[in-house]
Amino acid sequence: MDLHELIARGEGEELEFKQKTTHPHRISRTLVSLANTRGGQVLVGVDDAGRVLGVRDAEEELFVLRDAAAHYVEPPLTDLHYREVEDDAGRTVLIVTVPESPNKPHRALVGPDDWRGYVRVRDASVQTSGLTEKLLARKQPAESRFELIPLNRQELAVIDYLKTHPRITLAEYMKLVNFGKRRAYQTLIKLVLHGYIRHHDKEKEPYYTI
Repeated sequence: MDLHELIARGEGEELEFKQKTTHPHRISRTLVSLANTRGGQVLVGVDDAGRVLGVRDAEEELFVLRDAAAHYVEPPLTDLHYREVEDDAGRTVLIVTVPESPNKPHRALVGPDDWRGYVRVRDASVQTSGLTEKLLARKQPAESRFELIPLNRQELAVIDYLKTHPRITLAEYMKLVNFGKRRAYQTLIKLVLHGYIRHHDKEKEPYYTI
């Protein structure tokens, strides 16, 4: 896929635009969120609107990216791939490919001795905690994920709901299928463990997404 086709896809779960990598602290969050989710690419030299601005010094950007992957991510990300691409106007964009990691969860150093986990939710890097990180540790990359299991009507109801809504909470799911709290929670976590949905627990109320 060429640069313009990539940009035309727009930012999403597996694609992030960065005008430049200002500091390893910041880019480490993006690298971690991609590695902890399904992998993806970062286009450095492209602004949020998808305009190619190019980078002034590709070597400087590469230095920051490599520094972030090695020293601002734990465990370090060692298999990133970097590619320089020029557009028709001669502007250089750095394409950073981040594979989904077999060593989840990764954490980013966002301040002095402050390590935090992140995952991708649509086009944002969202902080994780608690249960999410335990689940990440159990999940393997796509080729070796748990077998998808047959779903019953109440389980399918979550999937159908999330096709038309961005998220669902435990309370919303209880109401949707008329389950008690314990049974509803067990059902949602079962779906998380088998890769159907994702759990996010950093906001005031935990929620689930596809």
